Amino acid sequence: MTTIVPTSEEDPFLAVVQFTSQLAWADAGPEAAEPEISRLCREAEESIVAGKWLELASLMVTSAELVSSKMSEKDLECTYTIICSLVKNANSPEDVLEMVNAISSKVVQQPNDKASLRLKILFNLYNLLDHPYARFQVYMKSLTLAVEGKVTEYVVPSFKKIDNFLKEWNVDSKDQRELFLAIAKVLRENKSLVKESLNFLTKYLATFSNDDAQVLGEAKEEAVRAVIEFVKASSIFQCDLLDLPAVAQLEKDTKYAPVYQLLKIFLTQRLNAYSEFKAANSECLQSYGLVDEDCVTKMRLLSLVDLASDESGKIPYTSIKDTLQVKEEEVELWIVKAITAKLIDCKMDQMNQVVIVRQVLSIETFLLIDIRCSEREFGSKQWQSLRTKLATWRDNIGNVISTIESNKVTEEGSQSSSSTAAIQGLSVR
Repeated sequence: MTTIVPTSEEDPFLAVVQFTSQLAWADAGPEAAEPEISRLCREAEESIVAGKWLELASLMVTSAELVSSKMSEKDLECTYTIICSLVKNANSPEDVLEMVNAISSKVVQQPNDKASLRLKILFNLYNLLDHPYARFQVYMKSLTLAVEGKVTEYVVPSFKKIDNFLKEWNVDSKDQRELFLAIAKVLRENKSLVKESLNFLTKYLATFSNDDAQVLGEAKEEAVRAVIEFVKASSIFQCDLLDLPAVAQLEKDTKYAPVYQLLKIFLTQRLNAYSEFKAANSECLQSYGLVDEDCVTKMRLLSLVDLASDESGKIPYTSIKDTLQVKEEEVELWIVKAITAKLIDCKMDQMNQVVIVRQVLSIETFLLIDIRCSEREFGSKQWQSLRTKLATWRDNIGNVISTIESNKVTEEGSQSSSSTAAIQGLSVR
């Protein structure tokens, strides 16, 4: 096997071309192979002398991919390490972008051949770059490779840093849209990451506005997918989809109107509304792979949340029985399910046959405010409610501070009078 041994600044590039061309023509015989190997080496040398690094990169990466299946992982990694180092020689930012595109496009062409190594090559290329947008391009290619090569586990950890990446790349809304959708597709490959996938799909849909109806139309399929993913997810009870323009457009679409209606039911209505929808749209549910039993289970829990919001902190067992359409002996079972899912914080008063919904701590604000259950959606109405509660909390805290300060002044005055009296008494004696 040929070994690459660099002996000067240019030699590594020539050595790669010679190595890959020898592999490519290994079965052709010396008479046919030698002229072709010499020609490729000559082209490479001319590019080096002329400083045509983009042409050299294209030549090297094309030659490498032709024989990548014949290389060991070590040789392939070594070859691409040298090829990727060419980006440091680029004559302009434009050349960097073109070179990165030429290299990364070839790397992802054969995702089933040494996929994890190819991903490592892209990461190495990313780290060599100073150009923010070139880095973005390489990252996008790595997401494509991760899905097609079935190595998504290597890119998922990077999603936690995506906000920092976006600040660094400084990409426009169109590129952000492309990124969020790509990440959602990666996460979709793992069934345990449904919540994360829906989160990035929601981010994708949020990049669309009402300004351009034609562009908005591009989001229809993914909007439908987001709704169905939310409805199917047994552990997700809140989402911000309803008010997004990309989702709201479904309401006026003949084909997708039932999907929007279903979302509205799951976010704002109760089980009886779902039962009516099912009776009229059973084929719709089946076409999207929705299981009626699972939908009923989720709607019962959501209906219980709705009851907790409407009954002033107390829910009669009879209301739960009628709303959830269950037997009397099943009422407490559903209450326990809602508590387990952390949808409500309550206690059961079995003597009086009522559920007492208690206050819970808002983790987001670390304030004890009157949140009796989880909100199924969080739109303008919920923001206004939170604003009112925070204003009340602020006023209450202000009153407490004023009371403490008043008591402190009174206490200090009392202590001063006592001290004076004691001193006068001593002087008389």
